[in-house]
Amino acid sequence: MDDDSTESDGPTRRTYMRYCEAVVGGGLLAGCTSNSETTPSPTESETNSSTDASTNEATETEESSYTVSMEPVGTVTFESVPERWIAYDGAYADMAVALGQADGMTGIGGADRYYTDVYDELPGVSVDRETIEANPEVRTKEQFYELENDVHLYDPEMLINWFDWDRDDVDEIATNVAPFLGNLIFRRSDDWHDYRYYTLYEAFETIATVFQERERYEAFAQLHDEFVTEIQEGLPPADERPSVLLTFEGADEPEAFSPYRLDDEGTSKKQWRDLGVDDALAGTDIENLSTTNRGKLDYENLLEIDPDVLLVRGHERASAAEFRETVLAFMESHPVASELTAVQNGQVYRGGYLHQGPIQNLFLTERGAKQLYPDVFGGEESDERLFDRQRVADIITGDR
Repeated sequence: MDDDSTESDGPTRRTYMRYCEAVVGGGLLAGCTSNSETTPSPTESETNSSTDASTNEATETEESSYTVSMEPVGTVTFESVPERWIAYDGAYADMAVALGQADGMTGIGGADRYYTDVYDELPGVSVDRETIEANPEVRTKEQFYELENDVHLYDPEMLINWFDWDRDDVDEIATNVAPFLGNLIFRRSDDWHDYRYYTLYEAFETIATVFQERERYEAFAQLHDEFVTEIQEGLPPADERPSVLLTFEGADEPEAFSPYRLDDEGTSKKQWRDLGVDDALAGTDIENLSTTNRGKLDYENLLEIDPDVLLVRGHERASAAEFRETVLAFMESHPVASELTAVQNGQVYRGGYLHQGPIQNLFLTERGAKQLYPDVFGGEESDERLFDRQRVADIITGDR
C-alpha cells in the first residue's frame, strides 16, 4: 500500500454518515458498540436464526437515522440509506446485487474473484461491467477518496493484515469518506480473525439492514431454505455419499494443491456442507489454507488420501468442458495423478468460488449437486434446473 499518510479533509459526500463516536477516541476496532463481545455463530442452515438484535434490526432515531452492527467494526449510524457502495469481495457485492442495489456499485476490491456470469440467467439482473473494469482493485486510501462511496463493505482488519493499512488509515477513511462494514467470512482459519464470524445468511441479513431491504432478504432466505431442503431430501444415505477433497490450484497442468478443510465452516464451503459430503481430510493432521498456512499437497500426498471426488478451485472462468480438456486431461496422462480414484472415474471438477453471495450460492449448490450426485440431479452439464430463476430475478428486481 502507498505509505502516504497525508491527512485530508476529504471530499464532500453525497450522503453524510456518522461513524460511531468511538472513532474520535481511536477505539474503532476495539468495538464501538454497546455489545462487542465475540459470540459463536449458529450453523449455516439457520438462515432465519435469532442473532444479535443490533445486527439484524435497524434502530430508528428521532432524526430517522438508523444503526447497524457487525464485528469487527461495531455499531455504525447511517443518516440515510447508502446510494454509492463498494465491496471488497464477490460475496458482499453479490449480497448488494441480490438486494436490488446493483446500480450503486462503484467498483470492487478484487474483480478477479467476482463472478457475474450467473446474472445472465436471471431476467432483468445485471451489473455494470464497465464500472467494475474501471475500478477492479480498490485497496488504497486514495481510491476510497476518489470514489466517494456512502459505505465500504470491507472488513477493515483484512485491509490491515493483507494490505498494510494501519488503524489510523481505517479511522481516516471512515471519518472523512464513509464507514466500513464487513466481516471476512469465506474461511475461518486466519489467526488474525479473532472476533465473531457470520454465516452467509447472517452477513446477508446485516447488509440487508444497511440498505433497508428486509423484505428482499426474507424472500431470499425463504427461497434458499426451500431449495436446500428439497436438495437434501433427494440425497442418498450418508454412507453412500462420496468423500471429497477440496483444493486450490489455478494451473491447467497442476502439480501441487492447497487444501481446504470442510469443517472450517467458512462460507466458501457452504454448498459442500449442505450437500452432505464426507470431507476426505477428516482424521488427518492436514491444516486448512490460511494467511499463515501455505502448505501444498503433491500427487503422492493425494494418493494417500485418495478421495472419491477431487474439487479444484481457481478455474471458474473456464467451462466444465474446458476444465475437463485441460486439468482432467493432464491428470489422466500424469503417471501418479492417473492412479487417483477420482481421476480414473472422471470425478475431478471445478471447486466453486472463494467468495460467494446468496445468488451465487444457489447456482453453486445446484452445480455441486449435479457434480456429486448425477444419478439424482442430472450431470454437471445437464439442462436440469433445481431452482426457479424467474423467482430469484423477481425478488431482485422487485417484481415478486
